[in-house]
Amino acid sequence: MQMVLSLKNSVIIFIFILFSFPLNLSAQNSSVKEHYTYQVREEHGDLNGDGKMDRIIVEMDTLDETRPLRLQIFLSQPNGKLALAVSSTKIIEPQYPVGNQGKFNGYQIPDFFIEKGILKMWSEIKGGNITYDFKYNNGSFELIYVNKLTNNATKGYIDEKTIFTETKFDLVTGIRTEIDEISGSDKALKVRKKRVLIRPLPKIQDFKFSDKELY
Repeated sequence: MQMVLSLKNSVIIFIFILFSFPLNLSAQNSSVKEHYTYQVREEHGDLNGDGKMDRIIVEMDTLDETRPLRLQIFLSQPNGKLALAVSSTKIIEPQYPVGNQGKFNGYQIPDFFIEKGILKMWSEIKGGNITYDFKYNNGSFELIYVNKLTNNATKGYIDEKTIFTETKFDLVTGIRTEIDEISGSDKALKVRKKRVLIRPLPKIQDFKFSDKELY
């Protein structure tokens, strides 16, 4: 009889452990959820053309060692309240990327501006900077224009002045223009144009910080 009770107790303990394991695992997973609690950017302006103020915020997860960042866009509603329209953790590179062996990526957190209904994102890149223009259209923010300025050291110097390359890419027309210039001069050294059609236009929720290499 005692052996039977012992066997039953063992089965009960085993079942308890079996069912408690996934619960513990779930608890562990919940403990490593995103914690975007530190706000680093905020901007207000009319993005959807209704004459009311919309809101943009950038928040950092301070518990994650990579210090990831999240962009959120809140649009005004007819009832006067703001509703979340976009939330992306892919558009901004973490401050300490996984592939950088725990080192700082070297770039400041991007700035966001609203000008004439256009959402502008200004970011530092290697040797320069890049600005993306997103326009609200049919419920989505579409990339319509890119302006990139880089110090093209591979092309050398002229009279000890640096050569810069400015790239203007109108995604609506598909016209991409590259202009080589000397610092301090208004005259272009060389202008290159080509047509590059991207359809459909990239949407902000699908945009990744690594996409800068595409433009």
